[in-house]
Amino acid sequence: MGWVRELAAPFVVPGPAGVAIRDRLHVCDRDAAVLREVGAFLGSLAAGDLAQRSRQGLADDAATWAVRKRELTGRSSSRWAGSITKATHDQWALARRAQATHVACLRAQIAQIEARLTRPLGAKADKRASLPKGYASRREWHAKSRRLHTLQYRLAGVEADWNAGRVRVVRGGRHLANTRHHLDDAGLGEEAWRARWEAARMFLAADGESGKRLGNETIRVTESGQVSIKLPTELAHLANAAHGRYVLGATVTFKHRGEEWRDRIVADRAVAYRIHHDAVRGRWYVTASWQRTAAPSLPLPTALARGTVGVDMNDDHLAAWRLDQHGNPVGEPQRFFYDLSGNATHRDAQIRHALTRLLHYTRACGVAAIAIEDLDFAESKTREKYGRNKRFRRLISRFPTAKLKARLVSMAAEQDVAIVAVDPAYTSRWGAQHWQKPLATPRRETTRHDAASIAVGRRAQGFPIRRRTAPPPPHQSDAVGHRTAQARPGTPGREEPCPPTTDRAPGVPSPSRTRKRGTSRASNTVRDARSDQVWVQDSLLLT
Repeated sequence: MGWVRELAAPFVVPGPAGVAIRDRLHVCDRDAAVLREVGAFLGSLAAGDLAQRSRQGLADDAATWAVRKRELTGRSSSRWAGSITKATHDQWALARRAQATHVACLRAQIAQIEARLTRPLGAKADKRASLPKGYASRREWHAKSRRLHTLQYRLAGVEADWNAGRVRVVRGGRHLANTRHHLDDAGLGEEAWRARWEAARMFLAADGESGKRLGNETIRVTESGQVSIKLPTELAHLANAAHGRYVLGATVTFKHRGEEWRDRIVADRAVAYRIHHDAVRGRWYVTASWQRTAAPSLPLPTALARGTVGVDMNDDHLAAWRLDQHGNPVGEPQRFFYDLSGNATHRDAQIRHALTRLLHYTRACGVAAIAIEDLDFAESKTREKYGRNKRFRRLISRFPTAKLKARLVSMAAEQDVAIVAVDPAYTSRWGAQHWQKPLATPRRETTRHDAASIAVGRRAQGFPIRRRTAPPPPHQSDAVGHRTAQARPGTPGREEPCPPTTDRAPGVPSPSRTRKRGTSRASNTVRDARSDQVWVQDSLLLT
């Protein structure tokens, strides 16, 4: 047997800890102008606070945070200052995590190049000795040695920023900032780009506070959907209501999870709001979010008590197959297609529709668990991992791993379906080896992805992926061990012969033609003329 890495144990993915809903604001021109002015002013305060936090680096503590908040309170309000400083801390922490991931990625690439440079040209990989293959030619070896110095230079700069606690963040997005220099390629005019840039840099977000009226004093949404904003001190002249507030003429109606949101604000529980502008469509939206107590995860045996649906994720579809509690495939394979071309909104909608069909299929089967691979291509998208195989690098780069898993976990929690994550190693290879050909029929073509979904489901249930164990070496009986690994020990009917299949793979002879007649007919068995079946005679009658 070849070298096989150690496999991680399957586990039940915990459910989401937060909820977010969104609705459109049909604001008038006056309301839109006020929102732009307030958002731009608060956005400038947020940009200055982020720059100050980045300059402080690792020296930030509670005292420096209090100083920054005190400075912002004088220009806005205590609650706006709290929201801005909290958003700054979250942004800085996110940038630090991205920085750590970048350092790990650079180190992995450098280690891979250094290991391959020490190997002879054209040398094959040795997995047992953990030796990579050598480069194909002297020219490639020289190009990789130059790239090694480039990566080392980049790593030194990133590590210097990491040790100093300095992060590099572009409010509004680095991609949008770079688009300013390539407007013709992006098909944008300067006015259109400027509208997107200003909308992305606005700040109109306020955290909730339990015990306060309607769960939020800064951005307040009543039960009838009326929206009002507490204006900053420098913009108090824009108020059209008492206590320095501005009431919008538009109302919101949260149709999705509206009852849950209404129950929270009636009880004065914390709800955070964010108002943002979509410059492309010219629309305003308000997003409400809150935390909720995470439900305890089901034990793995309980989640798999009624079987599971194994899912193999691909770049254009989800391959699924239902498995019973013994790991046997039941019914027909299912494929849920999606198209990842187009803009981000279209891709997100395609993923949601595919997952909706998958969850409906799971509920219709009466299964309470979905087994999916715990995929993460964060370290496998670089050219050092797969070399010149650009097609495969593009394939794994467009896999919606993070978005699909996040969507599936949140949507499955509402349907009371557990998500079981398994190790993805060898599922496609072993699934095709043991399941693709036996399940093929003249009327059904079993693909490699269908077989991989069975492998994923069986690994989640704790069964080996292989369909049957090898026959015992001495003879064709059960003297050494059981031939089948399809059912758990103690399952009724486990030792009985399998019934003949109705659908056979192409080229497989009929069981009736391969069945051999016994040498003796009178030793232990008699044949019933009515049923034409062989049955075992009682031992007492034989005596």
